[in-house]
Amino acid sequence: MNIGAFFDIDGTLYRDSLMIEHFKKLLKYEVLDPVLWYGHVEKTFKKWQKRRGNYEDYMEELADIYVNAIKNLNKYDTAFITKQVIDLKGDAVYQFTRERIEYHHKMGHHVFFISGSPDYLVEAMAEKYHATECKGTTYLVDDQGNFTGKVIRMWDANSKAVAIAELTSKYNLNLQESYAYGDTNGDYSMLTSVGHGYAINPTKELLHRLKDVSSVKIIVERKDVIYSLDPNVATLEDHTD
Repeated sequence: MNIGAFFDIDGTLYRDSLMIEHFKKLLKYEVLDPVLWYGHVEKTFKKWQKRRGNYEDYMEELADIYVNAIKNLNKYDTAFITKQVIDLKGDAVYQFTRERIEYHHKMGHHVFFISGSPDYLVEAMAEKYHATECKGTTYLVDDQGNFTGKVIRMWDANSKAVAIAELTSKYNLNLQESYAYGDTNGDYSMLTSVGHGYAINPTKELLHRLKDVSSVKIIVERKDVIYSLDPNVATLEDHTD
């Protein structure tokens, strides 16, 4: 029986966003103008930091700025920054998810990373954690390796559903016996397409959608404590700013 384990990365495995870390490093080394952060993203970031904004709106805005910012940069000239992000930040992951990856490897399951982060970051992270295969947002380059400013998204539910269908066909997976791990609305199709779904520190929007989905467990990790919650109970104390 072929069993797959599908993992989102940002907010599910990695405790933040690989794209944000890459963006910050490009700013630090002055490959990009720092005004891109302080003039455009900081306000949205601070709103989210104070829990007065929507995380997915924040990430959508940041992704648009990031795509435009790196246009005409050379993918291969900036590869050292990609490597540095993984070398410095690749171990900053949730304990629960790391242990689940180890479990699936031990059981002989196929481990797949499906993430909205740039494909070159997802590939590096997948290599670090010995994933069978990975799919990220494709940042298109020209013949010289320069970013064109065009992407093929992998951060929405429809794109991830297509990716799962392709991997299921390629590896002849039994989805009812397979597993998925995610944290946002973009992971909904992934979590509900398998028999064993785990929502890791889910966003409010995802939590609401999962209220009546019995096949998905809610996992919350804070400091060194991991909680497993009933999604119906988890939404009772929900507050809106």
